[in-house]
Amino acid sequence: MSIAEPRHQRPLSPANGQTASSSVRIAHGDGLHARPSVRFTQVAKRFSAEIEVALDPSSGPWADAKSIMKVMGLKAPQGALLHVRACGPDARHALDALVALVAHGLDAAAPYDDVTPSPSGQPHA
Repeated sequence: MSIAEPRHQRPLSPANGQTASSSVRIAHGDGLHARPSVRFTQVAKRFSAEIEVALDPSSGPWADAKSIMKVMGLKAPQGALLHVRACGPDARHALDALVALVAHGLDAAAPYDDVTPSPSGQPHA
């Protein structure tokens, strides 16, 4: 029986389509606490791409951006540099939406709502 490599140490699989990565400074005054984390994961779930976030891209841990518990577990404070990477058919759109969301203080009126969702148009769990 082999033990699977922890997710935060495995790179996203480029076999799933395009890959994209970016970094954005957290503008929200409280960082990624409960409500901003919920909004972040809600937007991430709109895309079919695998999406991960980390505070330190070299050592991780990389957290599933669609998991509220994983995102909150980062305990990312205001001013921290959040690294985002995505892999899948809508990776670039997902990254654009999440970077816009964080850059605008995780505000419900941020321009990420105009970004095209996944090809199926359905939310993803």
